[in-house]
Amino acid sequence: MGESGQGWTEVRLRLLGFLLKPIPIPAISTEDHAPPLSHGANNLATERLTNAEIAVMELLWETEKLTARQIREQAYGDSDKAQHGTVQRLLQSLEEKGFVDRDGSLGVNLFSATIGREAYGGSQLESLAEKLTGGSIAPLLTHLLDAKKLNKAEIKRLRKLLEEAK
Repeated sequence: MGESGQGWTEVRLRLLGFLLKPIPIPAISTEDHAPPLSHGANNLATERLTNAEIAVMELLWETEKLTARQIREQAYGDSDKAQHGTVQRLLQSLEEKGFVDRDGSLGVNLFSATIGREAYGGSQLESLAEKLTGGSIAPLLTHLLDAKKLNKAEIKRLRKLLEEAK
């Protein structure tokens, strides 16, 4: 494998790397994008996605619209092995689940997220809290604070939300 090529392990780590840190993705769109929630977003948010599907969603959350080729290039980089079929299957699965919209009006399929990152993450957190702590988010937040996993800006945001909730 050439110096610029990636082995399968490296590709898998890059796809799954979002669990450890965000994948650095160069922006294709110059506009910030926060996809609106679709009419079925509340149902979507409770469905669990695979790690590979979340990696594709990460790309779509970072950029307004992407082609399958752009997703493949950003997810797999200089991989010597063709990954077209893998990306197509992931996009088909996400589309069938309602997480992705396909727009073919320009002669090329452009894919976009139908649910925002925060809405999906929040519902997954609620689901986890339901399973682990009887639905209470407090133990999860307490753990994050005790483990120093929240930065000052996040703590400030939480304080503001708590004040507004009074």
